[in-house]
Amino acid sequence: MVNITDAELKKSATTYRKDLLMMPVIGAKATLQHMTPVPGLAGRLVLGQLSGNIELGPYDPKRVDEEKVAINPRTLETFLGSVIKKFDPNEVAKTVYGELVAQGESLKSADITRKVLVFLAAQLGQKLNLAIFKAKRNDAGTTTNDLFNGLDTIVANEITAGNIAEAKKNYMELGAVDATNAVDALKTLYFGASDELQEQRVKMLMPYDIYRAYCQDYQTTVGSVPYNTEYKKPFLEGSDGLCELVPLASKKGSDYIQLTTKGNMKYGYGAGLAKENLTVEKHHPFLLDFVATMYFGTEFETISPERLMIGKLG
Repeated sequence: MVNITDAELKKSATTYRKDLLMMPVIGAKATLQHMTPVPGLAGRLVLGQLSGNIELGPYDPKRVDEEKVAINPRTLETFLGSVIKKFDPNEVAKTVYGELVAQGESLKSADITRKVLVFLAAQLGQKLNLAIFKAKRNDAGTTTNDLFNGLDTIVANEITAGNIAEAKKNYMELGAVDATNAVDALKTLYFGASDELQEQRVKMLMPYDIYRAYCQDYQTTVGSVPYNTEYKKPFLEGSDGLCELVPLASKKGSDYIQLTTKGNMKYGYGAGLAKENLTVEKHHPFLLDFVATMYFGTEFETISPERLMIGKLG
């Protein structure tokens, strides 16, 4: 196996800094692929949706529409997170060495050095992926779940504030959903959404157990009709292929199903901004410190019923 040195790791961390800072985001792609990125964001960005009516009427040169057009602002905020992780470069090198050999690469020290750093940075992405919905900002916290407010946390806060509610036409109580009622429950949620939302390509994000219940219930209720050709169901029946069913590991244990567009779910990240950094430092005879700082945060562009419908489970 090719040996790597502390100096090589430090040099590679500097050389590939921006690429490595992207690895946690890439590592969370299982969830983030269904959302819309806002790169290069440190702090706050005001999002918003215009509201107000404007329409044509019979020609009248004296008629003036004086109804005001308002902007309903929402703020996407990213928070600076940090980590210091001690690691044994030889042990990590052994882990990635087998992968490189399997790929048939002509190995050089630089290959393994970069792979070691990519491996470590990608580990951050696994935790980030699982925090996208459940994270709740805690200034005194120590984990990814404390770094920012996830989408489920945002939903819960808006429900408490009365901004997501049945009266607002962006909320529905589904109750317990299992293999005996999942098809009806998810169709009820979709068809209960606004006509404007149903006209768009949307994603219905849910825990895996809800998706499995839907597939099982579908097989039971529909059976072997000619159009039922496979067990998996990527789209909700009756949506004309406009509603994609999206089961996610990051939604495990969630109380909510989000029905919305990809463009309405935003995530912000630094993409190598000045305060973001990634270094390798040596403060121990045998171990090195992997030190990283990066920005991240999530938000809905709007919670209006034309773009969002929430189903409450349980």
